[in-house]
Amino acid sequence: MMKYLQKLGKALMLPVAVLPICGILMGIGYFLCPATMQGGEITGAANLIGFFLVKAGGALIDNMALLFVVGVGVGMSDDNDGTGGVAALASWLMITTLLSEGSVTTLMPGIAEDTNRLLAFQKIANPFIGILAGVIGSSCYNKFKGTKLPSWLAFFSGKRSVAIVSGVVSIVAAAILLFIWPLVFGALIAVGQAVVGMDVVGAGIYAFLNRLLIPTGLHHALNNVFWFDTIGLGDLSHFWAGETSADVTWSLGMYMSGFFPCMMFGIPGAALAMVHCAKDNKKKVAIGLVASAAVCAFLCGVTEPFEFGFMFLAPVLYLIYAILYGIFTMVTVALGFRAGFSFSAGATDLLFSSSLPAAAKTWLILPLGLAAFVVFYVVFRFAITKFDLKTPGREDDDDETKVVLANNNFTDVARIVLEGIGGKANVTSIDNCITRLRLEIKDYTKVDEKKIKSAGVAGVVRPGKNSVQVIIGTQVQHVADEFKKLCK
Repeated sequence: MMKYLQKLGKALMLPVAVLPICGILMGIGYFLCPATMQGGEITGAANLIGFFLVKAGGALIDNMALLFVVGVGVGMSDDNDGTGGVAALASWLMITTLLSEGSVTTLMPGIAEDTNRLLAFQKIANPFIGILAGVIGSSCYNKFKGTKLPSWLAFFSGKRSVAIVSGVVSIVAAAILLFIWPLVFGALIAVGQAVVGMDVVGAGIYAFLNRLLIPTGLHHALNNVFWFDTIGLGDLSHFWAGETSADVTWSLGMYMSGFFPCMMFGIPGAALAMVHCAKDNKKKVAIGLVASAAVCAFLCGVTEPFEFGFMFLAPVLYLIYAILYGIFTMVTVALGFRAGFSFSAGATDLLFSSSLPAAAKTWLILPLGLAAFVVFYVVFRFAITKFDLKTPGREDDDDETKVVLANNNFTDVARIVLEGIGGKANVTSIDNCITRLRLEIKDYTKVDEKKIKSAGVAGVVRPGKNSVQVIIGTQVQHVADEFKKLCK
């Protein structure tokens, strides 16, 4: 299971790598054109350019689930074959169409009368379903790519059968989710209703769960409880309507305020810790991944480029990250800082919300922000180094990137390695990372490490009974390609 999750984490890095550009575009865009989220007339060159950039970046953020569909579909497939991506896309289209609001209310008309169940299916196109579709597509590819059918169905043999099987599996998955998804969604709304009566502590619990559920998309259930009028709250809608705490039954803004110090200052602190903890030869890579994400979080509160950059590499660290949100939200609310957002808790929304009647003690963002920056930095740096967490720039293979293959005849190297591994009949899976050829085998007794090393490779690692890793260096892709050809 752990090995499977590691492979999933690696596959998710492909779509995650797209997110920094979206953060840069949206950050600049909101700066030039605040009206894109605050409303108002958009005129003048600067505003139009800003609007254009926000829409360009939003094209990625708004379709993040689709990025995960294709990224997981391709990344989890043997040989990273694009067929797995097509099958994953077919799965996504099948599930999201079958579980769309129009479909489910036709299949089960009673859902239209149940606000919570209806809301669940209105939010079905989320990253969790995207990852599920990617897993379905890649698993179907790995299992059925070699399928042989009778001659009269031969056209659909092999890879052409993958999308068909994926579609059938997706129908079954959709049928199961039709009953399970509303229960999960409803349970989260029930949790939200229970949290409401806990005042400051409840605000902290909400912030913690909000971040924790980001990977699944289920945070939308909680957001609708606290931000909008799902159960009579509507912290966001009442705040921007120009009301005050005297007009409602809670301290208006308490379910939004705690996000500001965390997003504007905590994330940059955590990003700096990641850069400082990155290996020397990977610091530039780490900066490229997290710096733009930190700027984006500060300006406009878009946090996904930062969060998805490490949540699957280091899930324990993401749990700590969510806990910090909960703690800072309780402190922020208790101190009386009140601000609201119409989009997210960035500097732009802080600026515009500070003039609203419910805003209070907005100057506290400076000491709270400084505290958040320091605490996030110290906690992240300690956790990363103490537990050797694999944040950007700290992957296991980084220390081998300078390995130089002794033999530049890639076909010859692949042939010798294959002989040393026990021949193609002993190989069940072929994969590679930055520097290693990763192989799964049937019989470990057939492996001849001495023979493998005679190919001029840097080393052989045996992480498990049926796993062999051959350290090739940065030319591993060429050897892997030749190795796959020899195994066909």
